[in-house]
Amino acid sequence: MSVVTEKRLKDRSGSLCEISGSDENLVVYLVEPKTEATPENCILITKSLRDQIQNPETMNPNDWRGLSDSMWNENLPVQIVSWRMHARLKNMDMLEMMYLDEDALEWAKATGEADDDEGKIVHKDSNGNVLLDGDSVVLIKDLDVKGATFTAKRGAAVHNIKLVWDDANLIEGRVENQSIFILTQYVKKTK
Repeated sequence: MSVVTEKRLKDRSGSLCEISGSDENLVVYLVEPKTEATPENCILITKSLRDQIQNPETMNPNDWRGLSDSMWNENLPVQIVSWRMHARLKNMDMLEMMYLDEDALEWAKATGEADDDEGKIVHKDSNGNVLLDGDSVVLIKDLDVKGATFTAKRGAAVHNIKLVWDDANLIEGRVENQSIFILTQYVKKTK
């Protein structure tokens, strides 16, 4: 790495890690697949975080707490690394909040961080249609609501559903002004 690039990165970051804010053991990290070590392609990062990027099996999620701030950094390479680490750590809420234009997203996905579909939870309605946060569904049968004094009636519309992140068979929605959990096998996605 050139001394000029390192100096410009230190000036840009105030000689702090652009991910964690630490000032110890800083190194220049070239954000792959870029090959030219310019400030537009590099970030200043601690050696420990760089090592974790390069060796995913050594990842320590606690070391990456600075991602919630760095994802808003004005410098694109910092945003790219933040996106990749959120993807690796499965911080889907944070990924959904980030905005990257098409070229930046292509750069972020270039290393395949978000391609791990093994074990991915996919919510599907009774017809096999994929459900997403914010979708609207209709109940296809009457459902007794545990802990409440009403029955959710067949045909009732449930708007702005929330997916239960760790169970593909459950969604959360409001019926008769009460938030309830609903099995996906009893709903049909509306268009």
